[in-house]
Amino acid sequence: MRLLNKTQMHAVLATDSDGQPYTSLIAYALTPDTEKVVFATPRATRKFKNILKNRLVSLLIDTRSNTERDYMDAESVTILGKAYSLRRGKKWSELTEILKKKHPELIEFIDSPETAIVCVEINQCIHVTRFQSISVWHAR
Repeated sequence: MRLLNKTQMHAVLATDSDGQPYTSLIAYALTPDTEKVVFATPRATRKFKNILKNRLVSLLIDTRSNTERDYMDAESVTILGKAYSLRRGKKWSELTEILKKKHPELIEFIDSPETAIVCVEINQCIHVTRFQSISVWHAR
């Protein structure tokens, strides 16, 4: 997880949109304890509205390069968890600093009052390598 966090800038977020899966590309950061994922999104987006209705989300982080080598070389992690929007305060400041450190180009966006900071508490991670070698981790 830590290696993917260092090498991958984006993840695919899946939310529930009235019973249908809805996916979005997000810039994310993993907390140092690997127990949470944090990202920023405009409050007016469908993904944010979906999270307000149903906190259960999944994220896909992967190393694909869109070549034939991906079948055996790419790896992915699917993260299952519960998302919630953070209010400004100590926890907001701590988590936004982690996000800003990884994505300094997004500082102005992250600090905007129109932007929501979302934290995902990780319940389970599913790691896939070599196309079908699977490992599963559960949160403590």
